[in-house]
Amino acid sequence: MLISVPREQFKDETRVPLLPSAVERLVQKGASVGVETGLGLSINIDDDAYKKAGAVIEKERSKLIASADCIVRIRKPDAEEIKTMKKGAIHISYLDPFNESALVDICAKSGISAISLEMIPRTTLAQKMDVLSSQANIAGYAAVIIAAERINKVFPMMITPSGTISPARVFIIGAGVAGLQAIATAKRLGARVEAFDTRPAVAEQVQSLGAKFVKVDLGETGETKNGYAKQLTQEQLDKQRQAMAKQCSLADVVITTAQVFGKKAPLIVTKDMIAGIKPGSVIVDLAVETGGNVEGSVAGKEVDINGVKIIGITNMPGQTAFDASLMFSNNICNFIDHFWNKEAKSININTADEIMQGCLITHNGSMCNKTLLSLNK
Repeated sequence: MLISVPREQFKDETRVPLLPSAVERLVQKGASVGVETGLGLSINIDDDAYKKAGAVIEKERSKLIASADCIVRIRKPDAEEIKTMKKGAIHISYLDPFNESALVDICAKSGISAISLEMIPRTTLAQKMDVLSSQANIAGYAAVIIAAERINKVFPMMITPSGTISPARVFIIGAGVAGLQAIATAKRLGARVEAFDTRPAVAEQVQSLGAKFVKVDLGETGETKNGYAKQLTQEQLDKQRQAMAKQCSLADVVITTAQVFGKKAPLIVTKDMIAGIKPGSVIVDLAVETGGNVEGSVAGKEVDINGVKIIGITNMPGQTAFDASLMFSNNICNFIDHFWNKEAKSININTADEIMQGCLITHNGSMCNKTLLSLNK
C-alpha cells in the first residue's frame, strides 16, 4: 500500500500530518510512504529526514495524489484533487462532513473511502486516535501563552520591595479539553483562574486543577453521547450571558472555548459584555473558525473594542506547530495500526468496527455514515 502525504495548502497551516518517526513506523509495517517535497519545512524538518525514515520524496504533487492507495492530510481536500485519486483509494483528514455535503458527494462519486477525523468516536479505545482532543489540548495551552504575551500585566502574584502585584484574573468559558488545558496552564503561570461550563458534571475537574467553578443555574443541560456540550436554548443562553457579564468585568483575560460539534459556535460574549470589561484586558476566542463565541471577533485578526484586545487566531494549534504535528502524527499512526492488515500490508476498511462506523463517510461509491444519513431523511 502506498500512503501519500501532500503538503498542506491552507495559507495558515503550519502543522504537518506525518513526522519522520511516524513514517518509519509505517514503513516497518510494510507500507510504502510518499511525501511531497518540502512537507516538513514549516517545522524545520527537511526532506533528508523523511528519506532516512524510508519515505520516497515526490516533487510532482499530481503524481503523488494519483498514485496513492491512501492519502493522509490535515485539512479537507480540494475537490479537484479528489477526482484524480484512484477509485477505491482511502482519504484520511478533517472533512467537516456536516457542512461540506458537496465534497462528500464528490468523494462518493469518485469511489473514495473518505475518513473524517472529526467523527472518530470519543471512546476509551479511540482516545489515542482522537485528533480533536490532541489538537484542543495544544490550542488551550497556546491561548493562555498568547494572552500572557498580549496583556499589560504579569500573571503571578509578586511580592517585591516596590510593592505587591496581584495575580492576573483569568476567566475560561468552556471546560472541555481545550478549557481544562487552559486552566492548567494559567494556574501554572500563577494566575487566579475561574471557569464556567454548561455541564455541572465538570465542576470537579475544574476544581481539581485549582480553579474556581462558576455556578449558573441553567436548568437541564448535560452533554451528548460523545461527550460534547448540548446546544443551549435561547433562554439558557441569555441567562448564561447575564452571569458571564459579571465574571468578564472582573477578568484581565477571558478565553472562550465553547463549540457545538457540526454547528456554528454559540455567541457567548456580546458587545454589551465587552463594554463592561476593563480596557487593557484580552479576550481569546478559540471558536473563531466556527463562527466565534465573541461578538466582534474576526478570524485571523486581533481587533480592539473600547481598549479590549480580541484575538481571533485561526489554527491555534499551529502556534506550537511541532508538538501539534507530533500529536496529530501519532493519532494517525494509531488509527492505521488499529486497522492494519498484516498479511495484505494495507488498511482494512472494517465496517463492523465501531470506530470505522463512526468516521467512515463514503465507501463503495456512496455515503455510508449512519449519523449523516439520519440527518438527510
